[in-house]
Amino acid sequence: MSNIVPATPTNIARAAAILRDGGLVAFPTETVYGLGANALASAAVRKIFAAKERPGWDPLIVHVTGTDMASRLAQQAPPELTARFWPGPLTLVLPKLPGVPDETTAGRPTVALRAPRHPVAVALLAAAQLPIAAPSANRFRRPSPTCAAHVREDLGDRVDLILDDGPTPLGIESTVLDLTQSPPAILRPGGVSREELENVLGPVTLAPGVEDEVAARGLAGPGMSVKHYAPRARVELFESDAALRKRAAELTRAGVLYPQPETLFAQMRALDAEGVEVILALLPPPVGLGLAVRDRLFRAAGLQPQN
Repeated sequence: MSNIVPATPTNIARAAAILRDGGLVAFPTETVYGLGANALASAAVRKIFAAKERPGWDPLIVHVTGTDMASRLAQQAPPELTARFWPGPLTLVLPKLPGVPDETTAGRPTVALRAPRHPVAVALLAAAQLPIAAPSANRFRRPSPTCAAHVREDLGDRVDLILDDGPTPLGIESTVLDLTQSPPAILRPGGVSREELENVLGPVTLAPGVEDEVAARGLAGPGMSVKHYAPRARVELFESDAALRKRAAELTRAGVLYPQPETLFAQMRALDAEGVEVILALLPPPVGLGLAVRDRLFRAAGLQPQN
């Protein structure tokens, strides 16, 4: 029997009860589908790591209803940021307060917080009345899921319930902004652009990706591993369409990817399903959401992002 159910009010209430009881629920956000557990329950959080086969050194993003819930988990976020970008695809890394388990933050003194705006995520948070730790609902290093079928494909029965509300509208993860650094640092480009952040904060830096052994020493935030978001096929990257087409003519089992943020991960999964051996991807310019798309493509190829 499938564990995918439509995101009706009755099923959202059922999902909230599962979360309160220490279970796992996958749900849509405006970015990608998240794999949720009670962020304050160590045993529940450990289930996320087990289901995803995610290393314990990789901290989780915690979803909150807004600044009131956030204030119980971390030092206050700058109001100019939360007023402008919450709810929305911006994750803020802040010094954590007592009560947030080390399992949730991978032992770090900081916690990553986001207030989602997707109506199902908002309703689930309201019904559960607790912060929800929720990384993307996929196997570690796989392309993020943008529909319920992707979650089922990767995690199967490891999830107690999958709330289905169709494809996610943005299709690429949140921006992760570390406010413990000066100037603030973008750990992962995403749904809020660097330009938008700099219009509010002034200059922000862009952190490079890190190798696993560095991340394991506590020196990385969510989604910063160099090898990440990867399809089974090898990924090759191109700055020009002419170079991509020339390479495509040399290969027999290659797929071509002209990425858009909302369909990037779905396209990767579709090409994998076709059995291609190589994915040839055209890189967008590093402005706006193009910066986030480039970041995901470089990591899918196992390369240090070049933005």
